[in-house]
Amino acid sequence: MHLTSLLLVLHVLLIAGFSARVLVRNDMSSEVRMAWIAVLLLLPYLGCLLYFMFGEANIGRTVLSRHQRVRELVRAQLADDAAAARVMGDPANIQALVAPPWQGVFSYAASVNGFYPVAGNRGELMADGAAARARMLADFDAAQHQINVLYYIWLDDHTGTEMAEALMRAARRGVRCRAMIDGLGSRAFAKTPLWQQMRAAGVQVAVALPINNPLKVILTSRIDLRNHLKITLIDGRITYVGSQNCADEAFAIKAKFAPWVDIMLRLEGPLVTQMQLLFATDWMQVTDEPLDAFAVPAQPLPGGFVAQVVGEGPTVRRRSTPQLVSTLIANARRSVTISTPYFVPDATVLEALCAAALRGVQVRMVFPHRNDSWIVAGASRSHYLRLLAAGVQIHEYQGGLLHAKTLTVDDEITFMGSTNLDLRSFDLNFENNVLVEDAAVTAAVVQRQNAYMTQALPVALAQVQAWPWWRRMWNNALATLGPVL
Repeated sequence: MHLTSLLLVLHVLLIAGFSARVLVRNDMSSEVRMAWIAVLLLLPYLGCLLYFMFGEANIGRTVLSRHQRVRELVRAQLADDAAAARVMGDPANIQALVAPPWQGVFSYAASVNGFYPVAGNRGELMADGAAARARMLADFDAAQHQINVLYYIWLDDHTGTEMAEALMRAARRGVRCRAMIDGLGSRAFAKTPLWQQMRAAGVQVAVALPINNPLKVILTSRIDLRNHLKITLIDGRITYVGSQNCADEAFAIKAKFAPWVDIMLRLEGPLVTQMQLLFATDWMQVTDEPLDAFAVPAQPLPGGFVAQVVGEGPTVRRRSTPQLVSTLIANARRSVTISTPYFVPDATVLEALCAAALRGVQVRMVFPHRNDSWIVAGASRSHYLRLLAAGVQIHEYQGGLLHAKTLTVDDEITFMGSTNLDLRSFDLNFENNVLVEDAAVTAAVVQRQNAYMTQALPVALAQVQAWPWWRRMWNNALATLGPVL
């Protein structure tokens, strides 16, 4: 009896302790808090283990201290006001550069990580993934000074090999080349001979958030906090932004969902310097290489448009991504069009979408019909009824896994990059995006979004209302656990 009583007391203290930790946190939304408490009550021991491993977006003291040190180095390099304005943009210029309807949007975006809008940028939307890769390779072969790349996933397939060989060619002719990969997304590539060949050829290589010691990562951080960025920089004057990893459309690690359908924008102008600084921040956290190695300012181009970089992650203000997306949607007057492979929104984004549709804005969304994550697929569809009832148009893409992450507003504003509309991108991943005010670029992106919809089937309200009860229950259960997963 004494042993039974002791075990009961320990059980209660364990659950009460973890529940108290959930309740005392101020950085957790109500839905996430309730989801964790439900898991702790229904699956006590497994729930405690899951919370210990995944419950808090703790990047770890080492990474945080390095991030703070890098920020101090950045401040020191940009101590001169003119230098800071050239790289970061100037808050005093927002009214002069940005049209009145979007000044609040750009101001909010600037509050995330300090990049303000800069003028004089040019952009070209790549026709498809193959065209983007071909153009990148040509830019690599024409590079004269430096090439910097950072990819969440790098595979040793045809694309990965071609990119690696182009970097090695550049390094051998004297171009300074840096290549960074995520420790989880590209863990297999880091063990390939190709990675070693790059190092031997003079390419500087680095691994972001390594997991060489998984137990240490679990005890001090979270193993699923990842560097999801996709950055390509050439000579400090060209960058590519979009959803494409360094991999073939066939995506060998998940071939049954192929082809992976991505979107990439090639950009030139001062925006590139902001992206260069974003890359430098990640690079210096791992390598300690001084910032002045990246000081190649991009010049404004005549007639160029206004844009800014938005970098997000666990080291910046929490909830900034859903708040930015919601601000964009809230400022829409005519149309909002979104493509995303992973749609697990928080209440902020979901309410903004419904409110926009209910006030008469045309809101269109396109998701992949077959998702590589069955959890995300079910959680996404749990929101269909509410969205459709509010007037949102939903389409499911049939031509593969639609991986493009795009948001266009009123045929004037484009927001695109690596961010998915899910809680992982909102809370856990480091992401890079651009916010562009340009009718031509936005028209090209909208045209691509329309092309996705021609290969998609519309989802009707009556169709969702006819789903059997068990399907609705399953989807809603997955959505309830979404904040945990």
